Amino acid sequence: MAREPGDKTRYITTPIYYVNALPHIGHSYTTVAADVIARYWRLRGLDVLFATGTDEHGQKVLTSAQAQGKNAQEFVDGIAAAYKAAWSAFHVSNDVFIRTTDPQHMAVVQGVFDQLRSTGDIYLGTYEGWYCVPCESYFREDELVEGNCPDCGRLVEQVAQSAYFFATSKYAEAILEHIRQHPEFLQPDSRRHEVVSFIESGLLDACVSRRRSEWDIPVPGDEDHSIYVWFDALINYLTVAGYLHDEEKFAKVWPPDVQLMGKDILPRFHATIWPAMLMALGLPLPGMLFAHGWWVTATADKSGLAKMSKSLGNVVDPLKSAEALAGPSGADLDIAVDAVRYYMLREVTFGLDGTYSMDNVIERFNADLANDLGNLLNRSLPLVHRWFGGTLPDGDPAASDLVDLAAKVRDRAEMAVETCDFRRGLEAIWELISAGNKYLDEKAPWTLQRDGRMEETAAVLRTVLDVARCSAIGVAPVMPVVAGEIWRQLGLTAAGVEMAWDDFEIGKLPNGLAMGQPTPIFPRIDIAKLAAGEPQEQKQEKRKEEPKKQPAPAAETISFDDFRKVNLRAGKVLSAEPVQGADKLLKLMVDVGEEQPRQVVAGLAQAFGAEHLVGKNVVVIVNLAPATIRGVESQGMILAAGEKEPVALVLLDPECPPGTKVR
Repeated sequence: MAREPGDKTRYITTPIYYVNALPHIGHSYTTVAADVIARYWRLRGLDVLFATGTDEHGQKVLTSAQAQGKNAQEFVDGIAAAYKAAWSAFHVSNDVFIRTTDPQHMAVVQGVFDQLRSTGDIYLGTYEGWYCVPCESYFREDELVEGNCPDCGRLVEQVAQSAYFFATSKYAEAILEHIRQHPEFLQPDSRRHEVVSFIESGLLDACVSRRRSEWDIPVPGDEDHSIYVWFDALINYLTVAGYLHDEEKFAKVWPPDVQLMGKDILPRFHATIWPAMLMALGLPLPGMLFAHGWWVTATADKSGLAKMSKSLGNVVDPLKSAEALAGPSGADLDIAVDAVRYYMLREVTFGLDGTYSMDNVIERFNADLANDLGNLLNRSLPLVHRWFGGTLPDGDPAASDLVDLAAKVRDRAEMAVETCDFRRGLEAIWELISAGNKYLDEKAPWTLQRDGRMEETAAVLRTVLDVARCSAIGVAPVMPVVAGEIWRQLGLTAAGVEMAWDDFEIGKLPNGLAMGQPTPIFPRIDIAKLAAGEPQEQKQEKRKEEPKKQPAPAAETISFDDFRKVNLRAGKVLSAEPVQGADKLLKLMVDVGEEQPRQVVAGLAQAFGAEHLVGKNVVVIVNLAPATIRGVESQGMILAAGEKEPVALVLLDPECPPGTKVR
């Protein structure tokens, strides 16, 4: 059911996660994706209800609690707290965290059961078939895999018992017709085809009760039966929306616009039992059910790749991934968390399986975040402080082609989020970021400034910073902390400017902004040092334990005679090329007025492209003792401004002859 035009309400859910294990990267994948959509909607000015939570009933929970010497409630309280902490650490902005042990939810479950029983859609019968105790799932004979559970691979047992059934088969044709009329209802397309085949193979009535257990919701009026945990879990979406307890809220938010889940729980539950339940209740169906793929990782014995499993020893803790990224980079942990969020949604098309690799996380961090997004800000903002005292003169952006590109990127990013194609949306935003970096290189504001063309210099910098502002809006749903830091450095936070999707447009950078202090958001990771050094986790722990550095004492003064010992000469850069195996280093051949050019190794690669240094007149220290850097001899040093990283070169007039002494 589509929203009416002008309806500003949006409702999105994740599945509620079963409390048999602590949260891992698979749970985070679903939840972060839902968070991205929710944050995007909020940037559009919409009223959002974003729900997640924990599924806490069932015999498995009781057994796990007893194994740990705890009562069931104590056990689930601990797991639920771990999920809440994980989502907070991973910047998840859910509005509701529902637990199936909440009294209100249990009352709604019993109310729904009574409603469906009163209409004959739930009836008492006898179940004879296969049952998987660990999964608490019933299976047909043809669903078993070599006689075992198709989900966990364990042995199943044959049972015959009195049970309540829900008349799922009654709604099979109606579900198929809904899918035909609304192809967007089940996504991606491959999952829709799978569900259609599953229904057409014969949809059986679903068993919705089990023998009475002390850790389940009892069937109202029947002490011998408990409500099946999956039936209980699906109803959480109704409870969150206010069904049977808040009519006004329910009328406003129902139906869900998007429901996200892993592909394993789509066919048998969310795409069949769930819509049949809603049809039986006379309620509209969700707008879209989207089933994503799995992350696979290397097994503990390195024998291959597999879906994450405790038994295989390949479960990835998302927060530990972020800590492993923060350690060698020195980035703030919240920035590293955002980087992991970015990796999950950029690396693989949402809906397909993907291989989770820490090496690939680091590669994305260096290439996409440090080199592209980080440099867009790092190479422009310091120039505003250097040449304009931190405040750009009033004016308009200078590049109409970037104005047009930003509009197209915004439209593509919108479509990508609405269709859960997060990778394509991020690729579009990175197209704008790359164009901004290329524009900065081509316009070379350092040359414009040197020539005294300050109005043009300001216009170029305003354009680049406006691209950075638009990029912050574009990445905000995926990397909210990163976007906030860009916003702060641009001076927009201090100026009280709110972030809004409608402002994703070149030309909306306010005049008169006092820019914040530039600080690299994504310090690059030296992969060579990392490979040769201690394990990442140890580095992270070591970093936590290190005392904060004290401010360096004021530099000692030197005499004029000492200063005269430094031989500074004008040098013209003849060629520049990267030093193999080093991201920051360039090998320069510089004419300093001698018979042969000097070879100088300089850490300028990240701030200035090699091609932009050729022909520049720089200042060279020519009496520095030669040094070998990464196997390349360096016969001098080039002067540049900046604390930890170079932000500007010390340049001389182009007419100054090479070798001229600098005093």
